[in-house]
Amino acid sequence: MTRIGMVNYINTAPIYEIWKEQVHEADWQVIEAPPASLNRMLAANELDLGFVSSYEYAARPERYRILADLSISATGPVGSVFLFSTAAPEELDGRSVLMTGQSDTSVSLVKIVLEEFYSVKPTYYRGEVFADRQAEEEPAAILAIGDEALRLRYENRYPVQLDLAEVWYKQTALPFVFAVFAVREEYLQQEPDQVRRIHQTLLDCRTNGLARLPEICDRVARRIPMDCAACSSYLHAMEYDLQPIKQQGLQRFFTLLIERGEADRHALPMKIFPEL
Repeated sequence: MTRIGMVNYINTAPIYEIWKEQVHEADWQVIEAPPASLNRMLAANELDLGFVSSYEYAARPERYRILADLSISATGPVGSVFLFSTAAPEELDGRSVLMTGQSDTSVSLVKIVLEEFYSVKPTYYRGEVFADRQAEEEPAAILAIGDEALRLRYENRYPVQLDLAEVWYKQTALPFVFAVFAVREEYLQQEPDQVRRIHQTLLDCRTNGLARLPEICDRVARRIPMDCAACSSYLHAMEYDLQPIKQQGLQRFFTLLIERGEADRHALPMKIFPEL
């Protein structure tokens, strides 16, 4: 049985909705979870391959290979990775920032944005975005991703809404890659043909899903809930390839992580399968 991790946010819908509809391999077991959970499972050999935070590859590069031409990324605003704040980012020095526990990449990115780009050092802590809190416990800012970020955007409770991918693009002129499809090196050595089949199936699902985007939007928008036009705008901003410009964005991110002592120096150069 091949264990495949899939992110259960609507940003994967152009791939995953088609997968659920068309892929019925008896020996392929799909496990749905947020990125941080899939990270832990892949690192613990509880998955064989799957969508994981880009940070997971950078933290343990010797364990993985990245599947070619697959990512969850954005060139400019992504629409679902936000710092929601009561104050401008320049005013967050020493103030509390609650960070979602659902994504390791976004946690690293918000630290880079605030510390490297805005030169502030807040106090960070992990927690639930929608937990019940007393007024005096409210953080100055909240990092939220995925469907939770979409809900906060439409509730419009925070005067400052910082799209982290947009900030990254303005600072670097590069796309930001939030997730890659990584395979355990050990599994790849054991089952290279199976990995090739899964890889091609994912690429085929992406092609079909992007061709059917209006239908996909109609199917998933109610999960937030949001109207179909807003869902369409959001999914059109998502990108699912890993072309050279995306690899450059990953390299810049990994370089910053390595310089900050937050990633393994062997994360570069990246190992991609199959080599194109």
